[in-house]
Amino acid sequence: MEATVALDLQCCRNVLVPFPRSVPRHHPVSEFYGQFLRPQVLVFALTLTVDKVQVWILSECVSLFQVNVRDALNQAMDEELERDERVFLLGEEVAQYDGAYKVSRGLWKKYGDKRIIDTPITEMGFAGIAVGAAFMTASCAWALSSIMLCFQAGLRPICEFMTWNFSMQAIDQVINSAAKTYYMSAGAQPVPIVFRGPNGSSAGVAAQHSQCFAAWYGHCPGLKVVSPWNSEDARGLLKAAIRDDNPVVFLENELMYGVPFDLSEDVLQKDFVVPIGKAKVERRGTHITLVSHSRCVGFCLDAASVLAKEGVECEVVNLRTIRPLDVDTIEASVMKTGHLVTVEGGWPQYGVGAEICARVMEGPAFNYLDAPAVRVTGVDIPMPYAKILEDHSVPQIKDIIFSVKKVLNM
Repeated sequence: MEATVALDLQCCRNVLVPFPRSVPRHHPVSEFYGQFLRPQVLVFALTLTVDKVQVWILSECVSLFQVNVRDALNQAMDEELERDERVFLLGEEVAQYDGAYKVSRGLWKKYGDKRIIDTPITEMGFAGIAVGAAFMTASCAWALSSIMLCFQAGLRPICEFMTWNFSMQAIDQVINSAAKTYYMSAGAQPVPIVFRGPNGSSAGVAAQHSQCFAAWYGHCPGLKVVSPWNSEDARGLLKAAIRDDNPVVFLENELMYGVPFDLSEDVLQKDFVVPIGKAKVERRGTHITLVSHSRCVGFCLDAASVLAKEGVECEVVNLRTIRPLDVDTIEASVMKTGHLVTVEGGWPQYGVGAEICARVMEGPAFNYLDAPAVRVTGVDIPMPYAKILEDHSVPQIKDIIFSVKKVLNM
């Protein structure tokens, strides 16, 4: 019987059923075949009538799990802490309080005070401690009072800023100590550190807590800068960042923490990583390219769905990484569509969109443009506190739709 069922299932996997209906959980077919299927695999069935007899055709589909961005980040840190004892997390309220946004929930109870460390409110201080811990010297010696002290560090710290706005207090440590050391040491001194925390506009936190730092840190050689959108990005990029031997600026978004996304079993594997420096085409299209990162990727996809009803097929590129910028993916898309709109939450002058437009102008994709590129950005003012003004200060779906129609002369 088991061999027959296995054969049946194998045959059913090869049957293409475009829109099957789900088998009720109490249905005998589901109960009978369920014992031979892997856990949490979705079983679908279609009824066919053959010689007046109803026949069930089963189709096994890829199982999906809903994970929000907060939990994806938490899982990534948990797995990397377990994988490599050199990894540790420090920052304000990351331990006993589980983090200001609960991203580090449960890690202190699991790994203890030595690896999940609460710090005083001094970003310059704990960022400096983190950078010092990341310095790896195979055999360094200092003479102190005629005593030779041998030292070997090489830890892999994760330094959390409660918001990237507070990183301004630690800018000397991030730029001068972390970003430049590998170059200044002629490649002898790697700095494997991740600076992470929420970036960009949130809700009702006004001018001093709402800046986007993608362009700020993307400007600096020696740093890698990533900006995840969904749970797959967050999980895969954070694991890649922790394993990287270079300092990585990891720009999260507070408004995305609680948003759930479907993840496949492959993404949930412990060895899954998203390569730093590689963008992803989230939606294929032929008429215009939308390039974005972080929360604005979702806005682009929503705008693309609206425009599709009007016959406009947008290709949406999720940058994932700000530095190094995946120019090849952007150029390939622009050379296909002939039109470009960039979308970002940061300020317009010297922004990520400006850099993308410059790269396209300087490269082979320029010859394929049928119209000038257009940028959709945050408004060039400090973030207001009032909700209605705040909404007008950041890109909205309607702004993207307007810009697309402008480029396409609709």
